[in-house]
Amino acid sequence: MNATIAKFGWPATLVAEFDHWVVLLRPAQPTLGSLVLAAKSDATAFGDLPGAAHAELKTVTAAIEAALTSAVGYAKINYLMLMMVDPHVHFHVIPRYDGERSAAGLTITDAGWPGQPDLGSAVKIDSEADTALRNWLKGHFAL
Repeated sequence: MNATIAKFGWPATLVAEFDHWVVLLRPAQPTLGSLVLAAKSDATAFGDLPGAAHAELKTVTAAIEAALTSAVGYAKINYLMLMMVDPHVHFHVIPRYDGERSAAGLTITDAGWPGQPDLGSAVKIDSEADTALRNWLKGHFAL
């Protein structure tokens, strides 16, 4: 795994794994169920990923969207490819909803709804909440 994946807490934050991608629990939750979708490749440009990684995105995004529909019943979903600090190809996956959602002992309001996600209001989770939330989300992935 590359350094970006390690920085986001892999393997402790692993929610789902595919041939070319991992889905990780985002350590700061602007909305409940926020994830990091990271390429296993060492590529630092989206266009440098192998074709198979691009093709697999169809399967990966379908799995994420089905899991987050089940978990939080989002109204919209944002895939943010920011890559400003962490260089390897990854997306922040932010499920969007009006109001709040609760699970695994956390209640999180989408502070930016209906506009841009308010990343500054993200709830930082500790290791105990991390484990509970990760396990709860894993249960929504049908792999």
